[in-house]
Amino acid sequence: MSSPLYVAIDTPDLGKAQNLAQQVRHHVGGLKLGLEFFCANGHHGVHEMMKFGLPIFLDLKLHDIPNTVAKAVQALHMLEPAILTVHAAGGRAMLEDAKAAAGIKTKVVAVTVLTSLDDADLLDIGVGGKAEDQVRRLADLAQNAGLDGIVCSGEEVAMVKKHWPDGFFVVPGVRPAGGAMGDQKRAVTPRQALDRGASLLVVGRPISLAENPDLAAREIEATL
Repeated sequence: MSSPLYVAIDTPDLGKAQNLAQQVRHHVGGLKLGLEFFCANGHHGVHEMMKFGLPIFLDLKLHDIPNTVAKAVQALHMLEPAILTVHAAGGRAMLEDAKAAAGIKTKVVAVTVLTSLDDADLLDIGVGGKAEDQVRRLADLAQNAGLDGIVCSGEEVAMVKKHWPDGFFVVPGVRPAGGAMGDQKRAVTPRQALDRGASLLVVGRPISLAENPDLAAREIEATL
């Protein structure tokens, strides 16, 4: 991996996505394509983004019964994403089936607690305790199910890496020092995330909404 920095391309507009990728492609390690992009553009859109020659992180956060998720993963085989997300809350059987259905070139990582949630939000959905406790529980589940790693915030990644030294840890929602938090509630800087054990960083709006996305990507890259 040339750089741990992936840019989040969360737009339904293929043209805008291509334009952003063209601007930042020399200063990021890969492209993260989310639900907005995939629902609008599907396989065709992913194939178009693959033309930039960067690894594709397909962030679909699959979460359903084991059989359905396994078939969905199989349907993505021809795209050969470098990374694919599923929700850890889907349970052990779903995680095991997702990993078994994935291609050998695809890392399957489990989303633990979204970075837009905090302890109060977890309580609202019936999960007691702190976010870090839930992340630890779901990380253990993902590891035991044979997944490659997890998605968690920079606040928990050091804790998880201590118990899973060879895991692959994706940290989204990172924000440059002094940057706007937006809807992120558990964010750290890119440098802090790497120092704590992140394998891959996902940065969206600080790059995509910048006046000069290429400059924004270069400035973040310079801190790593």
